[in-house]
Amino acid sequence: MVPQFKSGSSTQSSTSQSVVNEVITSHQYNTGFSYSASGHNIESADVDGYINPSTVAGETQTLGGVKFSWTSPELEAIPKWKIVNAGQSFSLIESLQGAGLSNVTTITRTINTTTTTETTSVFGQ
Repeated sequence: MVPQFKSGSSTQSSTSQSVVNEVITSHQYNTGFSYSASGHNIESADVDGYINPSTVAGETQTLGGVKFSWTSPELEAIPKWKIVNAGQSFSLIESLQGAGLSNVTTITRTINTTTTTETTSVFGQ
């Protein structure tokens, strides 16, 4: 016995899922050092008014396959300061930010994707 169809339809559905895990890492470097000083009623104690630290040979490091080097300040040679008007108020703020790796940012994220495909076939005689 052979079935005989006059018309009909067929529906097929397919669903797939994917999960992508990403880790993004960013390294930020200072390529040199930064020294600053501010205040009031102060001045350089150096005869020539010297206000910059002298430097020393740079260090070389490798991180993540990247080789880098820089020049650093000689901490023993940072500027010396003196009070201009003795007995008066004064302030001195010094800041030193060295060269090298300054920040590492790591972003971790997961992307979930679901795809559904539906196919309908219609047939007739």
